[in-house]
Amino acid sequence: MSGDVARFTNRELSWLEFNERVLAISADPDTPLLERAKFLAIFGSNLDEFFQVRVSGLKDQLDSTKERRSPDGLTPAEQLAAIHQRVSLLTRRAEGIFLNEIVPGLADAGVQFSSWDQLDPEDRTSVSDTFDRRIYGVLTPLAVDPSHPFPQVSNLSLNLAVTVADGSGDEHRFARVKIPRLLPRFLLLPGSERFVAVEQVIAAHLGRLFEGMDVVEHASFRVTRDADLDLVEDEADDLLEAMEIEVRRRRFGRAVRLEVSDDMSAEALELLTEELEVGPDDVYRLDAPVDLTGLFSVYDLNRPDLKFAPHRPVTTRRLTIDDGSPADFFSVIRRGDLLFHHPYDSFTTSVEEFVRQASDDPDVQAIKMTMYRAGGDSEIVNNLIDAAERGIQVAVLVELKARFDEENNIGWARRLEEAGVHVAYGLAGLKTHAKITLVARAESDGIHRYCHIGTGNYNAKTARTYEDMGLLTADPEIVEDVGRLFNVLTGYGRGVHYRRLLVAPEHLRPGLRDLIRREAAAGSAGRITLKMNSLADPELIDELYAASSAGVRVQLVIRGICCLRPGVAGLSENVQVRSIVGQFLEHSRVFRFGNADGPGRARTYIGSADVMGRNLDGRVEALVPVTSPHLRDRLDMVLEMNLRDDTRAWELRDRTYLPPVPGGTVDAQHDLAELARAMAEHR
Repeated sequence: MSGDVARFTNRELSWLEFNERVLAISADPDTPLLERAKFLAIFGSNLDEFFQVRVSGLKDQLDSTKERRSPDGLTPAEQLAAIHQRVSLLTRRAEGIFLNEIVPGLADAGVQFSSWDQLDPEDRTSVSDTFDRRIYGVLTPLAVDPSHPFPQVSNLSLNLAVTVADGSGDEHRFARVKIPRLLPRFLLLPGSERFVAVEQVIAAHLGRLFEGMDVVEHASFRVTRDADLDLVEDEADDLLEAMEIEVRRRRFGRAVRLEVSDDMSAEALELLTEELEVGPDDVYRLDAPVDLTGLFSVYDLNRPDLKFAPHRPVTTRRLTIDDGSPADFFSVIRRGDLLFHHPYDSFTTSVEEFVRQASDDPDVQAIKMTMYRAGGDSEIVNNLIDAAERGIQVAVLVELKARFDEENNIGWARRLEEAGVHVAYGLAGLKTHAKITLVARAESDGIHRYCHIGTGNYNAKTARTYEDMGLLTADPEIVEDVGRLFNVLTGYGRGVHYRRLLVAPEHLRPGLRDLIRREAAAGSAGRITLKMNSLADPELIDELYAASSAGVRVQLVIRGICCLRPGVAGLSENVQVRSIVGQFLEHSRVFRFGNADGPGRARTYIGSADVMGRNLDGRVEALVPVTSPHLRDRLDMVLEMNLRDDTRAWELRDRTYLPPVPGGTVDAQHDLAELARAMAEHR
């Protein structure tokens, strides 16, 4: 079987299939209009990252002297050609949704997108005043001629390509006007709910920038560049400073995509493609405004009637006392483990409150935490700083290489160091992706430790929209394992043995392989249920194929990439794959293996790892077993609801995703919110 590349689906094309499912929400007439606009912005933001990382990586492979094929047998050139074809179709569909559905739909609701030509004289006067006060002073026209070389165009910046002529009109000259990022993508007309694209406002005032010249034409464009950092850690004397340099360089990496408005002339486009060194398949002409990620700001309108009903997370009853104030978390955890399911369970009153109480407790001696994506403003980090200033020993492993969060993490690292926190940057060559916190507390009979292990980041903002899980426990074997892991991360360690955790890169791959094989050995009595973001590792996919062939029922809930082909005769008849894309971003990873050990004895883990090569071999990850029977029951209910969803779940049949049939009766996200609410009402 290992030599049969047909058993895999291409990873990049599978990811584009996921983004198509995101786009489908923006096309759904049952979704509120501003939510549709937001999901269109998410679709665009996803594509930006895809080009910055995945397409740029394929182009690097293309330039390599040694041809590399993907597990499904495609060369880099074949993958790039397929990507261009697919992205072109998806982009055209996104434009159609925006221009033909969202814009007229919002207009009927009183939210209008107006062009400059559609503005009446009073509106133009108002917008011109805004231009004078907020825009004109920050614009810099950059000429391109023998004495002015082609300017550096930074990654994802919006620009105007302008052609001007002198009074005679005989000689045309090219210039570029960058639209600063601090300007809103769509300007809101004062006292209204009407927007106009910022490039149209600037274009209407180009005469102010090129005085005495005739503006012949103008068109907008945007460049996407290679944004993957190329850092050789072993050669960096100071990792923090080296990362700061690499982040600055990223703005001007190799160009991998050029988006232009459809009215750009052939001459202007030829100049751009030549100067940016991009080929025809890197160019995307757009009818809609370039860069619809700006719709995030439109979503901020105060129009609750055009949005999903606000979600109100609940607080687990065990964490409150009768007057509603927070309970003593340490005494609660000593009585038994707690499982949180965000955003249904409040992140603020669970994880943030755990860290706050630890930072403010005179008996706490030490706090250790991994930080992957904390965000721009973090109450957790502020509490860690307060703890260090109070004399608690605080150690934080800051992952500087968290893609697109490097600048935030650099800033947090410096603030933490200034406060006296022991800051480490992990292991050379590995990203630390595990989400773990360990608290050591002096109690009457000695030091006791408490830990949190989660599937998502310590980020309160994303915890409101990302579906994730976390376990709070004082289990002696688990906290001992977590302590060993921190010793490795902040100090040195080799051949470390963990009793309960499955830790990458040493133990996670063989641990999952053994668990799959245990089920395969049970034949038709075996069952595997996995929930994750992505499944792409060829070795473990082959193990799942083997389990299916042995009669094991394999049920997979995979939001994004899935390189496994389910339902293929002789390969995967017993495998079911579904993807749920809804109001919340499905992000938790749950691994359930039963019944190889007998009825009621399933092994269930949660953690930070997807089944991808990078997670298994190139990152520090941790899966923790959930052993409490009632917590396992809750996880079983979560998985069962995901498997019964017929409202948001797409079914994968071989290589084709089938959308949900209208009229479904089970919406897992809605039902899980109701479940959390019901559980919060009972101790």
